[in-house]
Amino acid sequence: MTDSAVVTVSALWAVVAGALLCSLAIFAVALDARLSTRAHGAGGGWFTVPARFARLLRQRRRTTVAADTLLWRAGGVGMFIGAFLVVAVIPLGRWTLADLEVGLVWFNAIDILVWALVWLTGWGANSTHSLIGGYRFLAHGLAYELPLMFALVAPAIAAGSLRVGAVATAQVDSLWFVVWMPVAFLIYLIGVMGFSVWGPFAAAVATDIAGGAGIELSAVDRLVFHAGRYMFLAAGAAFSVPLFLGGGAGPWLPDWVWVLVKATAVLAVLVWLRRKVPLMRPDRFMTFGWTILLPAIVVQDLVVSVVVVGKG
Repeated sequence: MTDSAVVTVSALWAVVAGALLCSLAIFAVALDARLSTRAHGAGGGWFTVPARFARLLRQRRRTTVAADTLLWRAGGVGMFIGAFLVVAVIPLGRWTLADLEVGLVWFNAIDILVWALVWLTGWGANSTHSLIGGYRFLAHGLAYELPLMFALVAPAIAAGSLRVGAVATAQVDSLWFVVWMPVAFLIYLIGVMGFSVWGPFAAAVATDIAGGAGIELSAVDRLVFHAGRYMFLAAGAAFSVPLFLGGGAGPWLPDWVWVLVKATAVLAVLVWLRRKVPLMRPDRFMTFGWTILLPAIVVQDLVVSVVVVGKG
């Protein structure tokens, strides 16, 4: 398969892409609920999704005194929209909505936008706990963002392109990048959990600050914000497929099915990790990120560069 095999489809297919993203996010919510109820010895976790959805839709919207309502709600809505913008550059097999020349940069720009969105959600509520949650997220972001940028560089170097379709194509009939870029893949997944405010990086919405950035959200506002977190987690999992897992490469099944299967598998692992990895304090993770992750990914990029130069 060559670069020309990646076909840009009509914008009308954005509806299908959005539906697939929502389906992955719903799967993540249901799996998370199931794992949570099983951990507490209860049952019925798969069926809590519609109940939670209905409860939040029925709930009255509340606000705080002197809240900056525009910024507050823009943060939550922006999380929801940002995930759809990521999906626009992810090839579903040989089809994509936007085969941008700078697709990897596009992804990185959207994930950096999350910094502002979570912080606005914390700031706009005019609440102490909410604001602390926003600043906690910024502290985590300072630690994971630069290693994540270098993790995105490794596949780009190997493929010789910033186009997501070209990165997937470069893995056809050859080793998937995850095999010889394991450090980049691991740090990428850390970054995904980071900008999704997930698992060990959920300090911004932790219970020790009464829910942090999302504590004052209610009704539809709360639904949209947390749906955005799950959708970013799903989008990040899907983006790892063309980046490290060979895109649609695989036997027997159509390429678009393989993309969905791989994305679902990565998403399931990320959801499972939520209860297996303890919450990381922002200050300690900053030390770990700058002294361990950053040097490790720089070495990974150097190795990839040497291999590419040696082949060329």
